[in-house]
Order: sequence, then C-alpha cells, then structure tokens
Amino acid sequence: QVQLVESGGGLMEAGESLKLSCTASGRTFSRYTMGWFRQAPGKERTFVASISWSGTITKYADSLEGRFTISRDNTKNTVYLQMTSLEPEDTAVYYCAANYLGAASTTSPGVYDYWGQGTQVTVAV
Repeated sequence: QVQLVESGGGLMEAGESLKLSCTASGRTFSRYTMGWFRQAPGKERTFVASISWSGTITKYADSLEGRFTISRDNTKNTVYLQMTSLEPEDTAVYYCAANYLGAASTTSPGVYDYWGQGTQVTVAV
C-alpha cells in the first residue's frame, strides 16, 4: 500500500515556473514507476510525464517535453515535476501516481496502482 501526497500547486502567471512534489509513504518507493497526470475542468485526465524506479528513464507528453522535467529522490520517497514557461493551458489539477514495477513508457492512467489527491495549478494570462 502506498499513499501519495502532492504539494506545490498554486496560482501563477504565464511564463513563470513551478515545482510540484509528491511524497510517498512506505518503504518500497524505489520499486514504483512514478507518473504525473493532469486534468483540466471538463476534460479527461491526461499523461504528463513518468520516470522509472531508478530515475534513469523518463517519458513526457509530446507537447510538454522541453518545458516540464520529472525527477525523483528515492532517499526522500519523493517525485518532482518542474514546470517552466507556464501557459494558461497548463491550468489543471495535477496528480501523481505509482505503478508497481511498471515500465516508464506507460502513459495510460489505468495501469497505475495508486494516486494522490491532486494539487491545483492555475496559470493566469
């Protein structure tokens, strides 16, 4: 069982940067591929980025690569999402998710085992 808690969301202006954190409970964090997803109002939850258990493999949504960076610190049971050059279209609730021994290439939310409660990111024009 893994519990995930996201933090770091807020109200931002276009062009600013923001770093989200997701801290996991439990002692097996390093066995989980971690992912970030987001859900805008009235839209489906979509893949943002994922990172392998070792941190050596990452994957990004095509439209976000270059602006967003996922990383993890297994000593702190934490995964991060650094977001730069924020745009109003980035406004969404951001969720982290854990996939036990999953492939970092997994982009489908359906294969992730555990989810956080989400953190709101709002980007004003």
